[in-house]
Amino acid sequence: MSNSNGTFKKDPKNVGKTKKSKMDRFIKSIEVAGNKLPHPFNLFVIFALVTIIISVILASMGVSVDYMAAKAGEAPVETTIAVKNLLTFDTMRDMAKNFTKIYVNFPPLGLVMVMIMGIGLFEYSGLMSALMRKTIMGAPTYMVTAALVFVGINSNLASNAGIIFAVTIGGALFKALGRNPRIGVVTGFAAASGGFTANLFIAGTDSLLAGITESAAKSMGVEAAVHPLINWYFMIAATFVLTIVITLVTEKIIVKIFGDDGGILDASELEQHKLTENDKRGLRWAGIGFIIFIVIMAVLALPQGSFFRNDAGGFLPKSPLMDSIVPIIFFFFAIVGIAYGIGARTITSESDIPKLMQKGLSTTLPFIVVSLSSAIFLELLSRSNMATLLAVKGGLFLETSNIGPIPLLIGLILLTALINLTMTSGSQKWLILAPIFVPMFSVMNISPAMTQLIYRIGDSATNIISPVQSTIPIVLGLFEMYRSDPNEKVGIGSIFSMTIPYSIAILITLTLLAIAWFLLGLPLGPGASVAL
Repeated sequence: MSNSNGTFKKDPKNVGKTKKSKMDRFIKSIEVAGNKLPHPFNLFVIFALVTIIISVILASMGVSVDYMAAKAGEAPVETTIAVKNLLTFDTMRDMAKNFTKIYVNFPPLGLVMVMIMGIGLFEYSGLMSALMRKTIMGAPTYMVTAALVFVGINSNLASNAGIIFAVTIGGALFKALGRNPRIGVVTGFAAASGGFTANLFIAGTDSLLAGITESAAKSMGVEAAVHPLINWYFMIAATFVLTIVITLVTEKIIVKIFGDDGGILDASELEQHKLTENDKRGLRWAGIGFIIFIVIMAVLALPQGSFFRNDAGGFLPKSPLMDSIVPIIFFFFAIVGIAYGIGARTITSESDIPKLMQKGLSTTLPFIVVSLSSAIFLELLSRSNMATLLAVKGGLFLETSNIGPIPLLIGLILLTALINLTMTSGSQKWLILAPIFVPMFSVMNISPAMTQLIYRIGDSATNIISPVQSTIPIVLGLFEMYRSDPNEKVGIGSIFSMTIPYSIAILITLTLLAIAWFLLGLPLGPGASVAL
């Protein structure tokens, strides 16, 4: 409305109201949808009940499927699988009798607990932080962005703690150099969270997903290499590829759009992150521990007839070495982590060692609880034969539809990326998708290792544009802290306007890399091929 002077004044009814953009409304709708999902424990309880009901219906209809089942070294045999009614005395009694056994024998459970105890020594002794800080602080100025990205990608070994480290040090680093600290924050976020499919190290996530993949493969009788290292070769290559891509997105796109000023040239900003004398001594001790580990492994693996070789004197496709991947990784983290802790004096007595392992294990408590309902759900799904029926029917449909493997792989990536906007937990999504896609893709001659990798690409690329991502509040808080204009409004849209280019670049890059890997038939990890 206007006054007598012809100037305009605001209508009191509209004060404080601004029209939301389509992007704001879209982001909000995703957030609302994500928040309405049941707790993961309850979600799998619902899945279990639905599985029982559907099994009763399909079994009464006599639903079955014929397929050619094959085992290693044997000719394929035609097999008929019918849906079993789960709501019978025999099945329910057996489920009750084996309730504890089903939970305890859930493959991801033991893998995750052992791995996380080892990683706990690596992380909570201070070694992880010292390694990351040494890498960044030692980088020349012109390589700072690349060093931050490289460290951020590898920091996801520590899961959310690694992401928090990457965004925090990214902001401090850019501010100290007189650059826009928000760009440092978002670069660290993109690397650590968006680059979750890449790492030079093996993390708890690798064990967790491999355990779920193993369960899904066994339900179809698929015999293929499944262990925490099945995607390791790809992850190593992706680490270097994404370091280049994310650095280029930062310097060539984000910097040009959002500007690279706003920081204060202040070296004291980084003082709190510099290595102490204890850190330096700890790293030297960790180096000694690493050499000791390598020597032990060489003695146990290199000589003919040694402990880790198979009867043929090799390592692939199966050997004691491949079967012992999890304890080998555990002892690597334990030896190097303990050595660092003693050198850095974060471990001062023998009792500190189990305390650090316990601290690491405490981070898995949510998964340990969710594992109970998910283990029961997957057991029921397996007993009903519905997973096998769905896999065979789906595989046959894909074959007759002449859908090549490449569109199939891309389809799973996009499906996972979409689901990831409302459910960011990688294990929860894979617990739902693995029983369907691992057997189904095996019908198309795609290995469990390749299926798991494809899932991981979609799972990580959209982490940084998901409103339900648990580390978003941390990033939002840092954006507030680095606000130069006191009147500026900072929200989730402020973050996503900067992370969308990274998300698109990561999704395209990893998809193209995976397709090239598949077409070239390169191994994805030790003993893990792209095809069956």
